[in-house]
Amino acid sequence: MQHAIDLAEKGRGYVEPNPMVGCLIIRNGSIIGAGFHEQFGRSHAEVNALDHCSESPIGATAVITLEPCCHQGKTPPCTDALIQAGISKVIIGHPDPFPKVNGSGIEQLKGAGIEVQMGPLQSAIARQNSGFFKRVTQKIPWCIAKWAMTLDGNIATQTGDSQWISNPACRKIVHQLRGQMDAVIVGSGTACTDDPSLSARPAGARRATRIVFDSKGTLDVQSKLCQSARDIPVLVVVDPRQANQNRLAELKKNGVNIFECEAGYVDRVPMVLNQLGELDMTNVLLEGGGRLLGEFFEANSIDEAHVFIAPTLIGSGQEPIQTQTPGAAADQIAKGKHLKDVVIQQVDGNVHVRGFV
Repeated sequence: MQHAIDLAEKGRGYVEPNPMVGCLIIRNGSIIGAGFHEQFGRSHAEVNALDHCSESPIGATAVITLEPCCHQGKTPPCTDALIQAGISKVIIGHPDPFPKVNGSGIEQLKGAGIEVQMGPLQSAIARQNSGFFKRVTQKIPWCIAKWAMTLDGNIATQTGDSQWISNPACRKIVHQLRGQMDAVIVGSGTACTDDPSLSARPAGARRATRIVFDSKGTLDVQSKLCQSARDIPVLVVVDPRQANQNRLAELKKNGVNIFECEAGYVDRVPMVLNQLGELDMTNVLLEGGGRLLGEFFEANSIDEAHVFIAPTLIGSGQEPIQTQTPGAAADQIAKGKHLKDVVIQQVDGNVHVRGFV
């Protein structure tokens, strides 16, 4: 099963909004076929594994990380492929929560006389497909918060300077993350101060929509985001009660998409996430600044964190997460949001901390 999980991981960034899936075909303890879901719209893991069999799969066992699909989508049902191939036993790592599957794939296999067994490492498979699971069950994307900070806990100096806190090796990891995302989100302050392009360099498997939370619609038409909006989508979230309509029209002329959201701080987060869910977005990256991270923190909408810590002291500066609502921040350490499955890695003298909220 771990081998199948490792295979599935190769599809990250390529298969969304589908899940990552790996499959092995085994006979007498030996692998005779292996495959994974390689790209959205193309063959699923089970079909690829069967196609790569070195001998007939009749009577063999299939080990699959996720319950096989049993409905016609962009590709035929994988349950049909397993049945027609003569597979006698299927070991499944995790049920598929997608409504058109959700146990029906298991029942279809059993109905065809195939022995079905639930396998190990279910929690690892759930972690691997956390974005897919959240989108199909809650209709909103998985939110990953990322920030770089100094050893004394600042994401910028008092003047707003933040380039660069982290080292090139850490920034390379961030670009790899961007290349796996459906969207990258920043606040208007970050867009104005840093003038970022928010693109992955080099380009990754996905081309993320760049999103700016900008209530007043102040994004500069000469900014890198606006100037590249016709090549890579840019979405600006504005409050029509505050934004100048002439200004919004100017942004639209430059190819910027506008999402009008009549909601204040924190309340607009679920509205935006619902909109992104309707667009089948699975993973989004929150790149700051502190106010934006605080907004998602208050809305209980941060699912995962990637923090890059540099051995630098700057004294007074800007906090990573800036909550605005009184009482929103934890008043005791025990009440904080403690991360799970934490991984800590040293990266050329910086520290990369990753965990799940």
